[in-house]
Amino acid sequence: MSSCYVPAVVPSYESELRVALELARRAGDLVVALRQQGIEVDYKAGQEPVTRADREASGLIVSSLLQAFPEDIVISEELEVDPRRVSASRVWYVDPIDGTRDYIRGDDGFAVMIGLCVEGKPTVGVVHQPTRDRTYFTAPAVPAQVKDTGHLHLLQVSATDDPAQSRLAASASHRSDDIDRVKDRLGIRDELNVGSVGLKLCLIAAGSRDLYVNPAAKTKAWDTCAPEAILHAAGGQLSDLYGQPVDYRAEDLRHHFGLVGSNRVLHAKVTQQLATLFPRR
Repeated sequence: MSSCYVPAVVPSYESELRVALELARRAGDLVVALRQQGIEVDYKAGQEPVTRADREASGLIVSSLLQAFPEDIVISEELEVDPRRVSASRVWYVDPIDGTRDYIRGDDGFAVMIGLCVEGKPTVGVVHQPTRDRTYFTAPAVPAQVKDTGHLHLLQVSATDDPAQSRLAASASHRSDDIDRVKDRLGIRDELNVGSVGLKLCLIAAGSRDLYVNPAAKTKAWDTCAPEAILHAAGGQLSDLYGQPVDYRAEDLRHHFGLVGSNRVLHAKVTQQLATLFPRR
């Protein structure tokens, strides 16, 4: 696969990463081509938009993953959830277009995301931003890195340890007044708005942002599996608002207690503040 880089020797998960990289690229090409043809928008439960591109990219990725790894469970945002995922040792989480509202608007803040959980732990992650020709990826023997317009760069989180100096990544489409409360409590002035959850976490992995806070309960496992693998490999951390790890084996796919992603050195300071701002319900 000439367009994607994987080191020559990977003790494990080499084939998984190769397949995920290739499928993310193919799905990215597909959704960009479909957007150029014009977009018809339907709405799912909760008035979440969905397009033909979401469905076709999901079909491409899911069928190909099952062909390559027939014993695995594959979960996609656009399909019924296989209940076996709770106890399965290997589960793929697919978000064919993370940031659908940005995709519909014609913006760049969307990504194709493919992640593999092994024993409940995000292990392989690919986040592909097709309109920028940018792909973030990692696997156990592959350091977190980004291929950006043909050039490879290792990913490393920042060393910022003062919450007030942190550069916040926040939602572009679902931003609420709670983010202003977070900024006021932490003393943050620098905010960047991006649609895709995965891209926000990858910006932290790249060291260009320091913190992501989402107090809402709208995100699900397919929003976080791939980017959490990348963020963790780059030295960062993802948890709920109270510092508890994300549970990929929970019965409910939804992250009910929000999300905090950081460069790790900020994490305890931030979650301690947020626990008082958003008392557990």
